[in-house]
Amino acid sequence: DKAPLSKSLLLVPSAISILLTLLFQHYQKFFAYNLQAIKEDFQIWRIVCGRTICLDLKDTFCSSLLIYNFRIFERRYGSRKFSSFLLGAWMLSALFDLLLVEIAEYIFGITINSLPSGFLGPVFALFVPFYSSIPRVQVTQVLGHFSITNKTLVYILGLQLLTSGSYIWILALSGLVSGICYNSSILKVHRILCVPSWVAKIFSWTLEPIFSSAEPTNEVRVGMGATVDIQRQQRMELLDRQIMMSQVAQMRRQRQQQGGMINWNRLFPPLRHRHNANYQDHRPSEQDTPPPTEVSEEQVARLMEMGFSRGDALEALRASNNDLNVATNFLLQH
Repeated sequence: DKAPLSKSLLLVPSAISILLTLLFQHYQKFFAYNLQAIKEDFQIWRIVCGRTICLDLKDTFCSSLLIYNFRIFERRYGSRKFSSFLLGAWMLSALFDLLLVEIAEYIFGITINSLPSGFLGPVFALFVPFYSSIPRVQVTQVLGHFSITNKTLVYILGLQLLTSGSYIWILALSGLVSGICYNSSILKVHRILCVPSWVAKIFSWTLEPIFSSAEPTNEVRVGMGATVDIQRQQRMELLDRQIMMSQVAQMRRQRQQQGGMINWNRLFPPLRHRHNANYQDHRPSEQDTPPPTEVSEEQVARLMEMGFSRGDALEALRASNNDLNVATNFLLQH
């Protein structure tokens, strides 16, 4: 839902890759990323064909899973900005591919005539905004020391794709460099390499109705998270909190029956105090209240981009002493 470009990148190149592998193997030579033919015979069309369709099904599978996970950027930025990033990263990574091949031949004496085919440069470039803008939420720990987060699976898929070929590290390096260049506000590459508005309108009229999906109707939104995945996680956490509260209420009834009532709110005060009568009666004096922590407006803006309100973002950042990851975990869990 709300990611037609990601859906088209999932379906069309994967279908062509499967057809070329199973039925039309004699046409695979037209989609080979042959650098020697590009430099010596000036077959520029090989840059387009060779850097779009994967000829290895392992690369097709891993890149499709990564595109599926990176669909969050299309939902956050919009299809036009997302397609502009992919176009800019694709063009920059094509240039960096040729430069890195020449550098490897000049320094190490390695002659590279071909590189793995596929839409791999922009996929690796998407790791740059994924690392910098997606908050890290811890899920569990393995052996008590290794943290498993919501980003671990994506990094494992990237590592699997990185180790699938001999010279795929060149595509990974060129993709990461192109992602940094496009994502940097200093070079202003995003203002030059972008999809024009009239081109975006044409594709929105012609192709978007084909690949667009209806909003899921079997799930009730909780109205807080930025994506469906976050909302599902919030719904599960809400169920866990309800189960925990029911267990606490049952323990409280048992304590009351035994004559020993425990004030749970006093032992574990709520993180978000509501300004009701009980709280007003027990509110500390103004002299005992510590001065409020100054909050970074940039971090407030990043939390608001994720779908949280300004008041919740300010409260979470003050409670976490301006730690963005802790504030995000706080908002996701309460």
